[in-house]
Amino acid sequence: MKNIPLHWKIIIGLVLGVIWALISSSLGLSSFTLDWIAPWGDIFINLLKLIAVPLVLFSIIQGIASLSDTTSLGRMGLKTLGLYLMTTVVAVSMGLLLVNVIKPGSFISEDQQITNRLSYELWASQNGIEILDNKDYLNNPDYQNYLGGAEAKLAEYASDETAQSKINAASNTKDQSPLQFVVDMVPSNIFISFNNSLMLQVIFFAIFFGVTMVSLPREKVQGVVNFVDGANEIFIKMVDFVMQGAPFFVFALLAGKISELAGDDVSRVATIFQALGWYSLVVVLGLAFMIFVFYPLLITSIVKKLSYKNFFKAISPAQFLAFSSSSSAATLPVTMECVNDNLKVKEEITSFVLPIGATVNMDGTSLYQAVAVIFLAQFHFVDLTLGQQLTIILTATMASIGSAAVPSAGLIMLIIVLESVGLNPAWIAIIFPVDRILDMCRTVVNVTGDAAVSSIVGYTEGKMNYEPVATK
Repeated sequence: MKNIPLHWKIIIGLVLGVIWALISSSLGLSSFTLDWIAPWGDIFINLLKLIAVPLVLFSIIQGIASLSDTTSLGRMGLKTLGLYLMTTVVAVSMGLLLVNVIKPGSFISEDQQITNRLSYELWASQNGIEILDNKDYLNNPDYQNYLGGAEAKLAEYASDETAQSKINAASNTKDQSPLQFVVDMVPSNIFISFNNSLMLQVIFFAIFFGVTMVSLPREKVQGVVNFVDGANEIFIKMVDFVMQGAPFFVFALLAGKISELAGDDVSRVATIFQALGWYSLVVVLGLAFMIFVFYPLLITSIVKKLSYKNFFKAISPAQFLAFSSSSSAATLPVTMECVNDNLKVKEEITSFVLPIGATVNMDGTSLYQAVAVIFLAQFHFVDLTLGQQLTIILTATMASIGSAAVPSAGLIMLIIVLESVGLNPAWIAIIFPVDRILDMCRTVVNVTGDAAVSSIVGYTEGKMNYEPVATK
């Protein structure tokens, strides 16, 4: 086993986790899995989060301290944000293309669509919201016998406690100032930022601290520089230690998640995806395009020495961990290690670009939001115009910047996107059953995008020393 590469060990852990979850579910042992196996996955995530904040702090400070010209920070920042914005627009556009071509929301009976449509018009009427496509089913005598079902469906949406809690959280986010994102970047107490893993605030403090440090005479801050260098090495070694147990921890993570979905009935997972099969397929197709087509073509067209195969081989441990954890923030230490050690991008680049990416780059979330909004509109027989769909692109792109790098945070942002085009935010209850599994796939997109962008920035800054390994 010692000679097996880490990414293969993690794949074995993933497969065994799925197999164990299915067996334990069929034998009625899901509670055993959740009580005795799943907690090890939580421990793994906690360990990675424990390392993430100090690793980001010290690596950014060390990276800035090693820069001969701090003015390059501004150039790097513009490149980073520009690339992340470009990939996000591509992701949202791909989502809109697929959902408009396949039309997953139309794969239901006409009676069901009419009932759904009437529930939408009832909700719009009760909340004083203009009907988007100017159709009027509510006052059409041909559809009066569907009203009872529509009212029941509207009540069902309103009574969903999970959906309502997400709506309340989204309302607090939406009511903030347009500049709240900038305000939130500047900490008032850095220890609170550390305690709550507020990554943007940690990044701001690290950059401020690093720039101030290099502006002072070197002999006065040499002790601090040595401490930062030593601390950074310690936290990088911590990642190595934790990753030795990654295959087992990934096994525990996946076994716990599938057991939570399936309970003691294996068919429950199949039932969930059967009901939302076309929607799930469109999301997965879009995410697969980003992972297997867009990012590899983007980076290999710029970094000529890097092949398609070697790109995935280099970042696969981070991808598998992202799939298991559903958190790009928890995966950050491993992503940094993969890009540093395997793609040979210098720490001064990865320590700056990757933490920003883990916070603001949510390509997978943006694509999913675009697909979900159009799917829900189709599901309720609502025709969205091109202008309304462009609004979705803009809102989903901006919402992705504020989306926290934690599991299912995209649902809150989805509510904001739904409200931006005048649709019922409670509709998230429809897609909630499959959200966790799709969230795992979305996180792989986010992490792959982070690795690709950081490598491109490193290459264009002359800070990437990748050389292909000769194969025998």
